[in-house]
Amino acid sequence: MRQAFAALLAFGLLAGCQPEVDQSDRPESAREFPRPHRSVSTTGSNRFSTEVARDSVNEAKVVMDLARISEGMTIADIGAGEGYYTVRLAERVGPEGRVLAQDIDRDALGQLGLRVERERLDNVSIIPGEVDDPRLPETSFDRIFLVHMYHEVSEPYAFLWRLRPALRPDGKVIVVEVDRPTDNHGIAPALLFCEFAAVGFRLTAFERKPELQGYYAQFEAAEPRPAPSAIRPCRQPGDQQAKDA
Repeated sequence: MRQAFAALLAFGLLAGCQPEVDQSDRPESAREFPRPHRSVSTTGSNRFSTEVARDSVNEAKVVMDLARISEGMTIADIGAGEGYYTVRLAERVGPEGRVLAQDIDRDALGQLGLRVERERLDNVSIIPGEVDDPRLPETSFDRIFLVHMYHEVSEPYAFLWRLRPALRPDGKVIVVEVDRPTDNHGIAPALLFCEFAAVGFRLTAFERKPELQGYYAQFEAAEPRPAPSAIRPCRQPGDQQAKDA
């Protein structure tokens, strides 16, 4: 018994002496959440494609129809860029609806602000976000759009955890992405599903559409939101680091 106690004590001392993992490359506000076991695309242009090209295949209409966007809804457009979806959502929800456009790129938001003024979009508001926090007001949105931007989110677990309270009852998160590696401006559907599930979301719709040059995924809050320390990071196939974690 004495030897067992001594062994436990030694283990405790050794565990306490383990060096802390360096997290200096992460925002302090994200460090209570697990680090994602995946690469992250570098932030590129705020234009996925030209607006003319996207409208030629009715991209926005296809997505808004799948998401069942109607007049009077309140929508958040995260990673809005220069406003391709923002202006089309504003038209779809009408004067009784609202669109909140958010981005971490302040220059893009400046250009979007000029566009909103020029096109007199009185039902659009603009706010800056953070890499680990979309900074959305709670219980405010029928739909939250993440279009061709989720692969650039460097702190997905903190980001989704803080996004979730912004949904109204029966609210949905809409993701449009390309099925390719995360370091090549896309994300595999299985990895996307796993990261959302880790924070308590449930997949409710999935479609592959040529008009999107990728796929449409829709989620709703299902399971209770876990404590940050209880979130288990997902891994990509062949990711040895994640397997060993």
